Amino acid sequence: MTRTIGIRIICVAAAVILALASIFGVAKLTTDPAFYQKSIAALEEKQETVLELTAASTAASAAITLLPGDTATPIADKLADLSGYFLIVLCAIFLEKYLLTITASAAFKVLIPAACAAFATAALFPHLRRTAGALAWKLALFSVAILLVIPVGIRVSDLIEDTYQASIAATIQEAKDATDTIQKSQNEGSATEQSGISGFFSKVTDSITDAAAGAVEKLRNVLNRFLEALAVMLVTTCLIPILVLLFFVWLVKLILGVELPPLGMPRRSGEKIGGGET
Repeated sequence: MTRTIGIRIICVAAAVILALASIFGVAKLTTDPAFYQKSIAALEEKQETVLELTAASTAASAAITLLPGDTATPIADKLADLSGYFLIVLCAIFLEKYLLTITASAAFKVLIPAACAAFATAALFPHLRRTAGALAWKLALFSVAILLVIPVGIRVSDLIEDTYQASIAATIQEAKDATDTIQKSQNEGSATEQSGISGFFSKVTDSITDAAAGAVEKLRNVLNRFLEALAVMLVTTCLIPILVLLFFVWLVKLILGVELPPLGMPRRSGEKIGGGET
């Protein structure tokens, strides 16, 4: 009897020490942004790409509106609409960045201490051993899941984005080139109009129109590339984290579906689950 009480006290003391270490030690380390330097750097790189795509699409849309006629207006409208979708991607990136430290705080300041409390309860009260032990397992596994979901999601997203990074960079450059061509043609047209030489004006106007038409045609292709880049960004920043979360939820359910040993005092020979003795 004395030995059993001693083991229970040791289990409770270990649970208290683990909970305090989680709250005042591990939580302080894992909630520091410097702990996630690589993940934050990857998110910031993705954020810069989204901002470049947004700026390029907005500039291209504004440049198209300078052209005479309404032929290219639908392209300008579509490019302008992309800014709203890129804003969604940007919000998702900021959310992932903040969740890195928030999930760590929730895990080590709330869930792990709660699991330790359940473990101590299972050790102190044999009649609650099965219920408290199961709760301790669930809380511990769930804390591990939420700790890993964001870093794993970022890693998977990086693997996908590496494949399309060159294509996205080429899209941004093509949009800038087409925008510069349109703006240059408009500036040349304004300067020629002020010269007052009608024959020369006619020639230059034709060349400007041809150059602008070529730029608009290029922007049609760029629009398709923008849509492809947007699809990649939506998948990597919105869909992949959700899928990773669902995977961890499924994995936790799968593990919990296995008969796990109860956390707490081992039963003595002849001891019933309810705590009585034969």
